[in-house]
Amino acid sequence: MNRGFSMRSRSEMVGDVRRDQLDVLVIGGGITGAGILLDAHVRGMKTGLIEMQDFASGTSNRSTKLVHGGLRYLKQFEVGLVAEVGKERAIVYENGPHITTPVWMLLPIIKGGTYGMFSSSFGIFVYDILAGVKRSERRKMLDAQQTLAKEPLLRTEGLKGAGYYVEYRTDDARLTLEIIKEAVARGATALNYTKATDLIYEDGKVVGVRALDLLTNEAYEIRARKIVNATGPWVDELRELDGSKTGKTLHHTKGVHIVVDGARFPLHNSVYFDVPDGRMVFAIPRDGKTYIGTTDTNYQGDLIHPRMTKADRDYLIDCVNFMFPTVKLTAKDVESSWTGVRPLIHEEGKDPSEISRKDEVFRSESGLFTIAGGKLTGYRKMADKVVTMVAEELSQETGRQFAACTTDGIEYSGGKFGGSANFQSFLEEKTREGVSLGLSEARANQLAHRYGTNIDVVYDILRRYDDDADAASLSPEVYATLVYGLEYEAVVTPSDFFVRRTGSLYFDIDFVRRWKEPVLSFMSVWYGWSEAEAARYRDELDERIEEATVAV
Repeated sequence: MNRGFSMRSRSEMVGDVRRDQLDVLVIGGGITGAGILLDAHVRGMKTGLIEMQDFASGTSNRSTKLVHGGLRYLKQFEVGLVAEVGKERAIVYENGPHITTPVWMLLPIIKGGTYGMFSSSFGIFVYDILAGVKRSERRKMLDAQQTLAKEPLLRTEGLKGAGYYVEYRTDDARLTLEIIKEAVARGATALNYTKATDLIYEDGKVVGVRALDLLTNEAYEIRARKIVNATGPWVDELRELDGSKTGKTLHHTKGVHIVVDGARFPLHNSVYFDVPDGRMVFAIPRDGKTYIGTTDTNYQGDLIHPRMTKADRDYLIDCVNFMFPTVKLTAKDVESSWTGVRPLIHEEGKDPSEISRKDEVFRSESGLFTIAGGKLTGYRKMADKVVTMVAEELSQETGRQFAACTTDGIEYSGGKFGGSANFQSFLEEKTREGVSLGLSEARANQLAHRYGTNIDVVYDILRRYDDDADAASLSPEVYATLVYGLEYEAVVTPSDFFVRRTGSLYFDIDFVRRWKEPVLSFMSVWYGWSEAEAARYRDELDERIEEATVAV
């Protein structure tokens, strides 16, 4: 299952897609495109995917990092959505427990807030039933005293109690990547840094794309019977290229999260809380940090590199200081941040927070399929919807028959535990093994969590730590994770490694600063970069660090 996913396999995959017609080409390497790639491939379609940046470099790396059941959608009476995503999160957890962690969430109930005690109790009860929540994770209602015992930092003024329920925290970029890796291991094709520059038509039907390899600057054609536009915030640009941007269009909103050290904001629980403007915000502990989000404002700026403004940052600081008055956060406490663009389907006259997160599929006269809207948690059902439509057309055109969706039972790369019940014992065993190899217990646990059943490959690399790593001044741990990324996770740039493969830019900015130059040095040798190329990648990483740490 650990077929390489590197620059070498990349050149082989480029050769494959240039030579052979695909059944399905997916444009867009976020969570939706990843789900479509895996679903279509396991149904028997020859499937490929291209992404103009790195995999999961857009919205799919900039969410609140929750595979959640959508409690807040009850407020908008989207009962069907709650039922669907609640059940989907359980599937995600079973297929990849290493990247999805159940966490208890407090919903403080304050006088004049969004939820009262009765409506909260009833709402979470309905949520439990709709979402099919397992008995051990069903909601509890707490009085004010019990609430403060769970979370002493909460404001006491007007506090009536809290709902207490389970959400699932995830690493969104790694979730996306593990799905793509699973598809690639099964024989699908996936290429990052490959941009669709134009669409190819025959008799008015779209039959392929002109692609540009952004690493080699080589242009070539990819032919496919069906093309799916899963480009998230960019779907309207591709529809415009197709001449089919009519009717419903995208509405972009911006969501910002900030990260502070856990010592400055030592939460005992994740909290979903009211803020004075009537919205609700999350504060979530993770890896010794606490992250807070999200904002929700209309956005019309740069889609590739959206930025946190001082107003965004100060808004979230004010939110924290309102609900946790003793914390007294300041701008200096913000260590990092991320900013994402939500590709919502426009609804006239609605505020950003009120716009539905429902997804929708468009099919143009040329045959281009576009999937828009939706949520991280619902990615698999979105993929099922599109792939089923594609399969029906392919069956009519070719006479071939395709199976129904089976991805609910497919474990992700790194998720081969035979179910979540086996994960904890695996984690303990692999943590002990990591310690025997010289890692600290905390770091071994973190790596076993990150890589799941692929940790054996990482540990094998760790055992072969050599003079090259020593010469590059890499620690054994950094060496092992970097080489694994280069050989098995399509790492091309230092930013790929620090931002999306490890999440360090957000949750351990000091790690990025400490290892930036050694990693760059090692990758320069690995790829044979010129001084100019190395300088370009250094500048790119510096830009990502500035985006994460400096408000504009």
